[in-house]
Amino acid sequence: MINYGVCHNSGTHFYFFKTMAGLKSLAKDTAIYGLSSIVGRFLNYLLVPLYTAVIPASTGGYGVVSNVYAYTALILVFLTFGMETGFFRFANKSGEHPEKVYANTLIFVGGLSLIFVILCMLFLHPISALLEYPDHPDYIAMMVLVVALDSFQCIPFAYLRYKKRPIKFASIKLFNIVGNILLNLFFLLLCPWLDVHAHQLVSWFYRPEYLVGYIFVSNLIMSLVQMFFFIPELRGFSYRVDKVLMKQMISYSFPILVFGVVGILNQTIDKMIYPFLFDDRQEGLVQLGIYSATSKVAMIMAMFTQAFRYAYEPFVFGKNKEGDNRKMYSAAMKYFFIFSLLAFLAVMFYMDILRYMVARDYWEGLSVVAIVMGAEIFKGIYFNLSFWYKLTDETQWGAYFSIIGCAVILVLNIWLVPTYGYVASAWASVAGYGVITLLSYIIGQKKYPVSYPLKNMAVYLILAAVLFVLSQEVIISNVGLRLVFRTLLLLIFIAYILKKDLPLKTIPFVNRFVK
Repeated sequence: MINYGVCHNSGTHFYFFKTMAGLKSLAKDTAIYGLSSIVGRFLNYLLVPLYTAVIPASTGGYGVVSNVYAYTALILVFLTFGMETGFFRFANKSGEHPEKVYANTLIFVGGLSLIFVILCMLFLHPISALLEYPDHPDYIAMMVLVVALDSFQCIPFAYLRYKKRPIKFASIKLFNIVGNILLNLFFLLLCPWLDVHAHQLVSWFYRPEYLVGYIFVSNLIMSLVQMFFFIPELRGFSYRVDKVLMKQMISYSFPILVFGVVGILNQTIDKMIYPFLFDDRQEGLVQLGIYSATSKVAMIMAMFTQAFRYAYEPFVFGKNKEGDNRKMYSAAMKYFFIFSLLAFLAVMFYMDILRYMVARDYWEGLSVVAIVMGAEIFKGIYFNLSFWYKLTDETQWGAYFSIIGCAVILVLNIWLVPTYGYVASAWASVAGYGVITLLSYIIGQKKYPVSYPLKNMAVYLILAAVLFVLSQEVIISNVGLRLVFRTLLLLIFIAYILKKDLPLKTIPFVNRFVK
C-alpha cells in the first residue's frame, strides 16, 4: 500500500506520475476556470476601491450594498434548489439521457424563478419595509429580477461545465464582469462629472443622490444582456416534464438545497443581521461596510476555491463512472491544500500593496484579512471532503453539517459582535467551518474512507505557519526591504513544493529546460 504522507525515491515518482496523469483533465479545466475566476474577481475587485472612494465609510452606503447582496445570495440558493449538483449527478448516471436531464432542470429552475418574481412584485412594498428599505423598494425590485435571472442562468453555466466548454463559460463570466465595471464607472464617475460640466447630457436620466442605486442598475443591465449568450444552450431541446425523473432529481437535490441555504447563511448571516445587532442601525451599516470592504482583500482564496469547485464537481462524478478513484481524490485534496496555503502566504506577505484596494478610511478593518482567509481554507477543505455523501447519495449529511455550522456562526455573531464588532464575525466563520470540516472528515472516513496524506499536509501547514510568524515578527520599517524579505520567505515555500511534490521536470513546458 502506498504511503501518502511520505515522499521517497522510485515509489514516490511512480505515484506522482500516475497521479498527475489522472489529474490532467482536472488541472487543465481548473487552470481555465481559475484564470477566468482570478481575472474576473480581480476586475470585479477594482470596484471595491471605486465604491470605497465614492462612498465614505461614515455613510454606511457600502454596508447597504453588502446587506442587499447578502439577501440575494441566499435567495439564489433557494431558486437553484441544488439542481446544479443534481444535474451533474443524473446527467452522468447510466441509463439517463443528459439532454432530458438538462431540459427538466431548466423547466424546474425557470418555473421557480418566475413564481418568485411574480410574488415579490405583488408584495414589493411590504417586503421592502420588512428589510428596512421602505424608501427604496426600487432596490429590492432590481435585485429580485437580478437574482431570478442569475438563478436560471446557473443551469446553462452548469451545462457548459458538463460539456467541457470552460472557454465559453469563462468568456461569458468575464464579459459580464467587464460590462458591470464599465457601467459602474459610467454611473459613479462619468455621470457625476458630466452632471457638473455638461448637465443637459445626463439630466434626463441621472440623479446624483441615487448613488448606491446605480450599483444595482448596472448589475440588472448585465444580467439581462447575459441571457443572449445562452440562446444556443436553450434551443434544440425537448422541454417535456418527465415526472419520474423530476421527482428523483428533487428528492436528490432537496438536501443539497438545505445545506446550500445553510451554507450560504454561513457566508452571509453576519452581513444580514448586522443592522439588527446594534442599537444604532447606522452604526451597524458602517461596521458592515468596513468589514465587507476589507474582507474583499481575502477573497483571493475564494477565487482559487471557486475555480477548483467548477472543475472538481463534474470531475468527481465523471470519474465515479470509471470505478473507485479514491487515490485521485486524495491527491486532489493534497494539492488543493498546498496551493491554498500558498495563496494565504502571498496575500499576507504583500498586504502593504493589497491594502490600497480600499480607501484609507476602511483600513482599520484589515486586521480581519488573515482570519477570513483561514475560514476560506476550511471552506475549501470541507468542499473537498463533501464528495463522499454526494457519491453515496447520502446528501442529507451535507444538510446536517451545514445546519451545525450555521448554528455556530449565528450564535457566535449574536453573542460577540455587539461587543467585539466585525473581528468576532471573522472568528465565528473560522469556528463554524472548522467544526463542519472536522465532522465531515470523521463521518466520511466511516462511510467512504479515503487515505488522505495528513502527515504530508501537516508539514506544509507547519512550514506555512513558521513563515507567516517570521513575516509578522521580524520588524522591517522600510516597506521595500520588508517586501523583499517576505518575497524570500514565499520563495522558500515554493521551493519546498517543487522539491517534494511538484518537481520542475514534471511541469509541462518547463520540463523542456530541466534535465
